[in-house]
Amino acid sequence: MIWDPIILTFQLAFITTVILIIISIPISYWLAYTRSTVKPVIETIVSMPLVLPPTVLGFYLLVAFSPSNAFGNWLDHTFGLRLVFSFEGLVLASVIYSLPFMVHPIQSGLSNLSTSLKEASYLMGKSRTSTLFQVLLPNIKPSLITGIVLAFAHTVGEFGVVLMIGGSIPGQTRVASIAIYDEVESLNYDIANSYSMILFAVTFVILFAVYTINGGFLKRFWE
Repeated sequence: MIWDPIILTFQLAFITTVILIIISIPISYWLAYTRSTVKPVIETIVSMPLVLPPTVLGFYLLVAFSPSNAFGNWLDHTFGLRLVFSFEGLVLASVIYSLPFMVHPIQSGLSNLSTSLKEASYLMGKSRTSTLFQVLLPNIKPSLITGIVLAFAHTVGEFGVVLMIGGSIPGQTRVASIAIYDEVESLNYDIANSYSMILFAVTFVILFAVYTINGGFLKRFWE
């Protein structure tokens, strides 16, 4: 068995999760507390990957970032950035596809906090940024951990999106899920089974962690 797809899968999942943490916290904060009339629109856009077939999302990303498309051609000539059939393209597609798995738990955690925490922080002279990172986020550790775990696990298990935008280039875009498909197509069931067992074991551990968090053990541990 070649280990490159496994290593590439976890590199993709790690980078995607880090990016999602950075962008999901402000999005979740805004969605939790805004009264804007465009909130339903933003929530719909964020949540669409939950119900949209991954091949649909992958197809439109493929079309958008293709060098034959105006936008993709502009990225290529201006920044030298070619997102189709590249690891960078996989990262972008994974961030979009796994976004709701990070945003929803954090948004839910913030929405369920007592408003008195935020108001007390403001009365003590703390800014919104300080309140978010020093008061609100420490009180939703289980939600943060759940979002991180789910986003990571979802990225590990991606297939349709990464196949459409990245293809199956060894060492660059051939992640574990694609490798399993390729090996099955080639009737190499032993190798496909090895890849599948690794993903199965990792997924089990990750989901076990999520249910443990919800059960309160890790919540007490982090406190």
